Amino acid sequence: MIPLCDPERCGPAGCSPTVCDGAGVRSNDEFFRRSTNVIPGGVNSSIRAFSSVGGRPYVVARAQGAHVWDVEGNEYIDLVQSYGAVILGHAHPAITAAVTAAAPEGTSYGAPTPREMKLAEAIVGRVESCDQVRFMNSGTEATSTAVRLARGYTGRDRVVIFHGNFHGATDALLAAGGSGVATLGLPGTAGVPAGAVAETLVVPYNQVPALDESVACVIVEPVAANMGVIAPDPAFLTGLRAECDRVGAVLIFDEVITGFRLGQGGAQAAYGVRPDLTTFGKVIGGGLPIGAVGGRRDIMETLTPLGTVFHAGTLSGNPIATAAGLAALALLNDDLYDELRARALRFAEAMTDACTSSGFAARFPVVGTLVGIVCGDVAPPTDFDGAKQTDEAAYARFFHAMLAEGVAMAPGAYEAIFVGAAHTDEIVDWIAERAHRAASVAAAG
Repeated sequence: MIPLCDPERCGPAGCSPTVCDGAGVRSNDEFFRRSTNVIPGGVNSSIRAFSSVGGRPYVVARAQGAHVWDVEGNEYIDLVQSYGAVILGHAHPAITAAVTAAAPEGTSYGAPTPREMKLAEAIVGRVESCDQVRFMNSGTEATSTAVRLARGYTGRDRVVIFHGNFHGATDALLAAGGSGVATLGLPGTAGVPAGAVAETLVVPYNQVPALDESVACVIVEPVAANMGVIAPDPAFLTGLRAECDRVGAVLIFDEVITGFRLGQGGAQAAYGVRPDLTTFGKVIGGGLPIGAVGGRRDIMETLTPLGTVFHAGTLSGNPIATAAGLAALALLNDDLYDELRARALRFAEAMTDACTSSGFAARFPVVGTLVGIVCGDVAPPTDFDGAKQTDEAAYARFFHAMLAEGVAMAPGAYEAIFVGAAHTDEIVDWIAERAHRAASVAAAG
């Protein structure tokens, strides 16, 4: 039996013990305090803990469109959008209808399903570099699988990553990190043995490294979105393609964020560079847990059961997640992406005007549909060293001032801002009005 959080308060509030939305215990502090007793740090992803901005997090009870409500009933315009997993808005009717229709048919089978085939076909039909796709359960699993696949295909060990890119919580890729690590001020993480990163080479972003025949793969965020938002230099991605071709290394684009966020073909279509493998997550699950690796047929068929590189997963290709993903991709067309690009520009211009007029130094770089924020009077960053010049204390002040105005941003200075289909022009103008007041508070210190 699962008990109510508080029988005296939850019963009269009509709260369910299993589908709990905090109706009986209407206190962020109380929920978070109880969470810290049973969950390390009170959170299941470290960035959510407000460690870099101070304070305690709000605890979300529900969400709809561009809005989230915490357990106390406070309403926020949400610019986090599940860190990019949500693009159409929270609880979009098409997504919830797909999930509602799929759930009574079973939540997991451990067997092939029609929907995993259809979602793979949808990805292959939209991303030219992908001949085949293998599903898994997270972006981290996707990147770790892609690296293992590249090593197995080439018979080589060396992996090249870029300082400030973040590819999830995979030991070999945590030699340096973007937002998930940099926000905490850590160069890597405890618990990763030296041997796990002995064959990982970390190089500066936006510079093409000289490779040799020991390199199995180069993995890169084609648009850096975990150290703010930084566009690739014009020759960077084409240079990586040429250098990988020269030595026979596999080029992996980590499009967990940019895939189906920048457009139907992702960053690779936007920049006209074809990787050998691509990792996906976030948008392709419609807000549910998912990950995927796609790429050239000859490389993909190195995976078991056809080849010798092992991959398996109990919940891979989950029928609920694939239903949500199909519903999302069905609505993501070129017209919508044009609208999202225009809205991202409108948002950035409005935020820049609000901050400038309030005397708060901040810039809002835009790459396609992605928006970043850089606080302080610093040059536009092109790599991680430049990104680290952002004024983290100023961001923390702005974050809390915006939260007080009813606008929820990510609790970390290096995260992207996700403006989606639910952020109408009217909502963008509403945010800008409150950003003016928040920026004045942040500027005052």
